[in-house]
Amino acid sequence: MRCLIVIRSAAQTIALAISLAIGSAGAYAQETAPDASTDLEPAIVLSKAERLDSYFEELKRESEPKSARRIADRIWSEWRVSDSATSNQLMDWANEAMRDKRYFTALDLLDQVTVLTPDYAEGWNRRATLHFIMNNHAKSMLDINRVLVLEPRHFGALMGMASILSASGRDEAALGTYIKVLEIYPAMRAAQKRVGELADELTGDEI
Repeated sequence: MRCLIVIRSAAQTIALAISLAIGSAGAYAQETAPDASTDLEPAIVLSKAERLDSYFEELKRESEPKSARRIADRIWSEWRVSDSATSNQLMDWANEAMRDKRYFTALDLLDQVTVLTPDYAEGWNRRATLHFIMNNHAKSMLDINRVLVLEPRHFGALMGMASILSASGRDEAALGTYIKVLEIYPAMRAAQKRVGELADELTGDEI
């Protein structure tokens, strides 16, 4: 009987020792484990201007046309959204009207956009595009100039300007504008093609 008591007491002592050891190890792990809340760096949230700057840097370095197009699409996505929910809705309606060739309705809507958000470059650019479609080249050029004041890197507006200059016979000015496009968006095939064509035409004229 005494032997049994001794064995039972020894077993209890061992169990207690194991329990204490586990508890100590757990406490040690809690004390020494890195605190995730302090080690994780806060997410960096870029402003719209900072995102655009980053995309334009990528676009300038990218020489592969398909990859460059994906970067350009991200830029267009940023450009399309204004800080005004009302202007965004008016733009959607204007785009629908343009698709349906209801040009005067679209023009009225875009007029409202430019009045409501005069610092929204894409509102002016969309109206410039509509004026071009309606053969109002002088009005289109005025809107393009406004776009470029707000966003000098707007390669879409520059392409529109180059098209108008070329259509009016001002090939040298058009060539210079296409070259500006390529300084911003080197992999744009349409601009590359036009630079080659106009350079050949102008060289031929000189001969």
